[in-house]
Amino acid sequence: MRRLKLIAALLLTSAAAACAPNPIIARDPVPAPGPADAYACQSRPLPLNAFTTGCRPIPAAPPVVLQSRG
Repeated sequence: MRRLKLIAALLLTSAAAACAPNPIIARDPVPAPGPADAYACQSRPLPLNAFTTGCRPIPAAPPVVLQSRG
């Protein structure tokens, strides 16, 4: 009887493993901005703890190069 329970348990676990879904990978449909992109955003409060946000692209600052004499 013990062997029958072991076989039944193995069959149930293998059946459950065969029906397991594929892992869900969340991907954002909008790609993230690059390091050279800059945005200015404003948020305004709404009733019931909600906010509305609007972002607009702005020109990025040129890279700063520091040089020293030595």
